[in-house]
Amino acid sequence: MEKAAITPTRVARLVSEQFPQWRNLAVRPVELDGWDNTTFRLGESLSVRLPSADEYVAQVEKEQHWLPLLAPHLPVPIPTPIAHGAPDAEFPRPWSIYRWLAGAHATVDNIVDLDRFARDLAEFLLALGRIDATDGPPAGAHSFFRGASPATYDAETRTAIAMLGDRLDVGCALAIWEQALESRWPGPPVWVHGDVTAANLLVSDGRLSSVIDFGCCAVGDPSCDLAIAWTFFEGASREIFLDGLRADAHFCGEHTSVDFQGYLNGAVETGERAASKVIADLG
Repeated sequence: MEKAAITPTRVARLVSEQFPQWRNLAVRPVELDGWDNTTFRLGESLSVRLPSADEYVAQVEKEQHWLPLLAPHLPVPIPTPIAHGAPDAEFPRPWSIYRWLAGAHATVDNIVDLDRFARDLAEFLLALGRIDATDGPPAGAHSFFRGASPATYDAETRTAIAMLGDRLDVGCALAIWEQALESRWPGPPVWVHGDVTAANLLVSDGRLSSVIDFGCCAVGDPSCDLAIAWTFFEGASREIFLDGLRADAHFCGEHTSVDFQGYLNGAVETGERAASKVIADLG
């Protein structure tokens, strides 16, 4: 089933059939939807999250099992699943109902103090990385290899650099990428969010209030969570965010391993703009 076919009408029928206690709640699209999953409001206090394609199905079971275990250890709320929908004739994949988390997606304009926001986000990632990861899901296909070696994206990165060749220093970009490929996370695998973007950070009263969308979470190398340093933060706030992580030996035994991969993750995620920042920082 294609994403476009996942409509409010279809979701309302799903809810009515499998969770009749909520059949009278209105189903409506969220303002900013994702790609891996399609999300709807369910009444005022719930949401429905459905995989947009078969390759995202593994994320459902992962979130159902792990998010309730991670949540108590984190400084701000994360999504909490309260019901597990089954595949049926209406929709061929498992799906979830969550408590709705209020807040606006992060923008520079709705954050009161960007430096404090950077510090709060660093503290969240540190808290996530300190949670016991012994039995957590190793980075792999379910996380689209977020938390795994950047070598997974070697061909893709080289293609992106070549495409931007007339707008950046190709030699410098390739040199940074080669160093990223050679770097190794020196510590044990830790929990990573896997998709730290402004769209997945909620703001209330000007501060970080929630972190959402753990579909790419995994246990592995935390450098994947640093891309936001170049895709969102600038100047002092970028340094505050990175310094907050570097100061913690558990998270960052050798900051070069994390930084090099984080730089390139930022460049791969957003292309020319982030790549230019990466080269300016390391070139």
